[in-house]
Amino acid sequence: MGELTDKIKGNVNEMIGKVKQHSDDPATRDEGAGQEVKGKAQQTIGKVKGALGDDI
Repeated sequence: MGELTDKIKGNVNEMIGKVKQHSDDPATRDEGAGQEVKGKAQQTIGKVKGALGDDI
């Protein structure tokens, strides 16, 4: 995946995770927290790829 793709997927996962955290279901809230962390990680990977090039 390219830099832009990782950043977009990261943003989407982070937003969905934040929405899920407002659920009444504890399992969904936990899932949302994990998805938000995943999104932040994807964004970081996108930034690294941008700095080093998409070939990594």
